[in-house]
Amino acid sequence: MTTADILVGLITCGAAVGMGIALAKKQARAFGSPSENEDRQNASHNGLPHVTSVDYGDMRFLHLGSPAVQGSMKISQPFDIHLDYVQRMMGWLLLTNLDQVHRLRAMQLGLGAASLTKFCHTQLGMHTTAVELNPLVIATCRQSFHLPENSDTLQVVVGDAAKAARDPQLHGKIDVLQVDLYDQDAARPVIDTEDFYNDCCQLLTVNGCMTVNLFGRASRYEESLKKIRAAFGPQAVWAFKPTAAGNTIVMAFRTPRVFDKQALQTQAQAIETRWKLPATQWLKVLAPVEP
Repeated sequence: MTTADILVGLITCGAAVGMGIALAKKQARAFGSPSENEDRQNASHNGLPHVTSVDYGDMRFLHLGSPAVQGSMKISQPFDIHLDYVQRMMGWLLLTNLDQVHRLRAMQLGLGAASLTKFCHTQLGMHTTAVELNPLVIATCRQSFHLPENSDTLQVVVGDAAKAARDPQLHGKIDVLQVDLYDQDAARPVIDTEDFYNDCCQLLTVNGCMTVNLFGRASRYEESLKKIRAAFGPQAVWAFKPTAAGNTIVMAFRTPRVFDKQALQTQAQAIETRWKLPATQWLKVLAPVEP
């Protein structure tokens, strides 16, 4: 190894350390004590965690008062979905008439960084409703994550997901239900009961689909899956393999579907020609859940 090689290595190492220090400082500012104004603002929201966003290069991350990432966005592509698990929450497209997607109604329980809400509303043209418990998450998404204002076709509301799922006025009205419910610790889904999944099933139209993110160090995937299958039926549940980060996306149908791999492959290719979603890759890690 030459002297020049050693110098290049030292410079590269120093740059990496510098980047790490810069990010650590950003996180320290974001997750430290909020300012006096933030204290007053957060105190008015029933003890819910304060909400911060942190930029790192072309990425913007959403946090609920802890280092756990609650969502993210590419600043240069704010209406695309870039995380694997969030992309898989769109797996229901594999079984939908793509020419009629704009006529369907989507609902998200849990807003996160609004990736799903924005994609369904702006890219698919769907009537979209999102229910989020923390009003500061909605405010932050509007300020920093390009979430549009409410309109005739977009309603982002403050509310409890369990109560929304029980609302009889919504039963049988939702074509696509996307469930991603985590608190600031992101240790397990905050609502994960058979009664809740029964209510979710009731929300769906005859051909409707629920996608749910199961994740967290304290989560129990097999137990969650058992509850979902009890609510939807043993033949109506498909699941992706876990992502590298450990997120497992489960799809549950109001009416069971046939897993026709050739038809799904054709559909996946059609999805990829329209939107930036790796649909053909999904088929490598998606299968019906065995009874």
